Amino acid sequence: MRASRLLSTLLLLQTRGRLTAQQIADELEVSVRTVYRDIEALSASGVPVYADRGPTGGFALLDGYRTSLTGLTTDEAAALFLNGSGATAGDLGLGPTLEAARLKLLAALPAEQRSMAGRIQERVHVDAPGWFRDPEAPPHLDAAAGALWEQRRIQVVYRKWDRTSVERTLEPLGLVLKGTAWYLVARGRTRVNGYRISRVDALTVLDETFERPADFDLRRYWLEFSENLERTLYNGGSATVRLSPRAVSLWWMLGPVAERARREHGVLESDGWVRVTLPIESFEHARIDFGRFGPDVEVLEPLQLRALMRATAEETVRRYSAP
Repeated sequence: MRASRLLSTLLLLQTRGRLTAQQIADELEVSVRTVYRDIEALSASGVPVYADRGPTGGFALLDGYRTSLTGLTTDEAAALFLNGSGATAGDLGLGPTLEAARLKLLAALPAEQRSMAGRIQERVHVDAPGWFRDPEAPPHLDAAAGALWEQRRIQVVYRKWDRTSVERTLEPLGLVLKGTAWYLVARGRTRVNGYRISRVDALTVLDETFERPADFDLRRYWLEFSENLERTLYNGGSATVRLSPRAVSLWWMLGPVAERARREHGVLESDGWVRVTLPIESFEHARIDFGRFGPDVEVLEPLQLRALMRATAEETVRRYSAP
């Protein structure tokens, strides 16, 4: 613990220049007395740190005492300081580790790269979650991440989409943040699968380790998993609809599959409406999705879905016509 604190003190002096004992104490959340002891230890170990007395004094390193990081261009170094990844690291219990790594990197950068990194942090912020949707904070994410790092098996109670629960023993292979949702990629008894961590109702880390498959590629697996999931979800056939200009401007609300179909296959008609055929999950899902647009979406085919939309509209009229 003390070695880590001594390194943090050294890096603070290297990145910020002269600091008072109180400033260092506030930054590291220790007492001023501890700071004085740490400064003495650094000096005794050969670090050229000196003290300036007086109201504007403090501790500083001799000019020229700096490590240098080679191999990074200015743009590459700046990219490492893009804001936005801190929340993700925090979800995985790595927030302090990320900040410590940034501090070490910043201390090692030459002046030009350090200046660019500072400008990037000041002027660019990445806010990954979409509007009007809070990121998930599943209670078992920390435990899943710990088992992933240590290659330990876990036993979970998992709630499937139909709300039935199953008990599984899994070998964690990766974590994926998809939008605002965390997924655990894990190997079960017969195959690798993806599990939404917010549906894990109970998780126990077992005292059993496993060998991670040497040929497992998380990125490749997730791409294949996503494509398979999309095909599975949209297996309810297709629907042909007409969209008013207003519906076209809001069509993104139905997600990337619907928007891609409109963009790639939509046909502009003479009255300004757009005709498009797109895959649907089921008639019930389509009724709810298209119903959000009211009269700005007209279902043409299949006729069964068109009849369902008409029945819904008529029931809505009756509901609002009642005294």
